[in-house]
Amino acid sequence: MSYISQIDYEHAAPAVREAHDEEVRLRGHVTNMKRTLLHSPAAYRAYMEWYTLRDELRPVVGDRAIWVFSHAISAETDCLICTTFFRRALIDAGYSPETFQPTEEEELLIEFGRAIARASNHVPREIWTRIRERYDEAAAVNLVAFAGIMIATNIFNNVVGVTLDPELESYRKP
Repeated sequence: MSYISQIDYEHAAPAVREAHDEEVRLRGHVTNMKRTLLHSPAAYRAYMEWYTLRDELRPVVGDRAIWVFSHAISAETDCLICTTFFRRALIDAGYSPETFQPTEEEELLIEFGRAIARASNHVPREIWTRIRERYDEAAAVNLVAFAGIMIATNIFNNVVGVTLDPELESYRKP
């Protein structure tokens, strides 16, 4: 049960409708989380910076590593919507989330994402050492900032009780 409704497009303020329409233009549709966030265009814009950071990370780690990193964070925070969203990304790309073999880099990102989500004040030094060996400071900053927005997204969905989008139902973990 969601504690906050999704916007009613017909009766929404012009700024909300404009943001909604831009989301449809960019990504084809508006998820339940975004329809809920759109009650506050400022909150919506803040969460949409996830895409900006993703675009910064793409040339450094690639899409699959981003999906794996995001899935690890989301699983650690027990966010049904986000874990299912990233399961879909992996499945649609031909990977089984239960059986695929992560690369060495992806395994590091899984460990890093889980550590950040579990106890951000206590990310093990050994993980940080491996992150710093592999990535420059800009990439490390982007990874941490991206993880922060991912965790914020998970928290929003969990606290508000945003309902799972119908198109994600078939991707739920068995």
